[in-house]
Amino acid sequence: MGSLLSFPVNKTQPRDHYELTQAEVCKRLRMPSSYYDENPRLISSLPDEISLQILARVPRIFYLKIKQVCRSWKAAITSSEVFQLRKELGTAEEWLYLLTNAEQNKLSWHALDPISGKWQRLPPMPDIANNEDSKRVSGFRLWNVIGSSIRIGDVIRRLLNCRDSIDRIPFCGCAVGTVDGCLYVLGGFSRALAVNCVWRYDPIVNLWQEMSSMSTARAFCKTSFLNEKLYVVGGVSRGRGGLTPLQSAEVFDPRTGSWSEIPSMPFSASQHLPTVFLAEMLKPIATGMTSYKGRLCVPQSLYSWPFFVEVGGEVYDPETNSWVNMPAGMGEGWPTKQAGTKLSAVVNGELYALDPSSSLDNGKIKMYNHLEDAWKVVIDRVPVRDFTNSESPYLLAGFLGKLHVITKEVNNETVVLEADLEKLSCTRSPSTSSSPAASEEADNVWKVIAAKDFGMKELISCEVLLI
Repeated sequence: MGSLLSFPVNKTQPRDHYELTQAEVCKRLRMPSSYYDENPRLISSLPDEISLQILARVPRIFYLKIKQVCRSWKAAITSSEVFQLRKELGTAEEWLYLLTNAEQNKLSWHALDPISGKWQRLPPMPDIANNEDSKRVSGFRLWNVIGSSIRIGDVIRRLLNCRDSIDRIPFCGCAVGTVDGCLYVLGGFSRALAVNCVWRYDPIVNLWQEMSSMSTARAFCKTSFLNEKLYVVGGVSRGRGGLTPLQSAEVFDPRTGSWSEIPSMPFSASQHLPTVFLAEMLKPIATGMTSYKGRLCVPQSLYSWPFFVEVGGEVYDPETNSWVNMPAGMGEGWPTKQAGTKLSAVVNGELYALDPSSSLDNGKIKMYNHLEDAWKVVIDRVPVRDFTNSESPYLLAGFLGKLHVITKEVNNETVVLEADLEKLSCTRSPSTSSSPAASEEADNVWKVIAAKDFGMKELISCEVLLI
């Protein structure tokens, strides 16, 4: 953009950009003012190449105001050139994006700048749910039926038992993910049908846009980012016999804008059930997915309401394009029972999981040791409350090189808690971890970095973007 907005410079005569000869000054004085109106510089008396460098160093929280300065500044801020410069200069920022659900099934996205502690609301997602003339089950018809006070367990019970009509379930089961600096919303249910639609939010232009559809219509699928691509696995679809869990998986490449299939999950645990009756009753589902050490870790369960049978999981290796069984220790310690919630995160290469306690005001943070194939408790007290009627009362996220828990307080205020893991020793013995001194130490680990009163809105999911 800089080369388009700046005045031409004779490359055969190198000179300082800040100096003008007397002849050039006289020439500019003779030019009509309309010339400068049609060819404005971003910053007067500075080449646009330098101006773009300055804009790339401005914190993103001020970009909304910068857009209002003039048309040329708005064009610069909404160009990819400034954001590419931010990456090269090391000024790119990590923001937290939070998806909430209000009454009457209204979804809304909110962005948090963790440095300033300020929140911004994203543009509303398109809603064409009442468009009866739409001939394809795609787009945001699904947003009028997403989210509800129904717990995820109740939804899965209905889906997998196939006894109730999905027409009466006000929860669409879409998934969210990130790739190439953008948010993606994928699949879900619309009017009793699973959909394969994909929508993208681009923070550069601050707009939602429909993207290429997935190969398979699916709801309750899991997503993860790996090798600059977005992976989607599992979920459920609807057929003649009701809703069926999916083993298929696919990957989206933002460079080509297309989807391609990868090998399906074997779900090998479900293939070794002793009787046909159990195989019919227990439905295999993927309960999460996390990118860890260059592979995709997918915890799985066999489900029949109200019971989860933990069966470990499977790991996808993109180099071999194949699935293998998850290490036994990893599968045993994963909080797989929390289907539909985001309870794992990778921070500085380490895999963490939030294991909610059955008691009030408590929970644990575990870290996976791949050398020992075991989970170890690194924080034995997490200040989360027991929200039995909420779908996602707490979320886990990693940004700014630290672990964060997003949860709600008694007064409905949403808080973002930051954990200082350096204050804790990962090798504390069980005897010392339950001592009063250890409990006080665990309480000092947490710090509130941001808070926002969203009223009665429920937490649905969260993602982190580096922009």
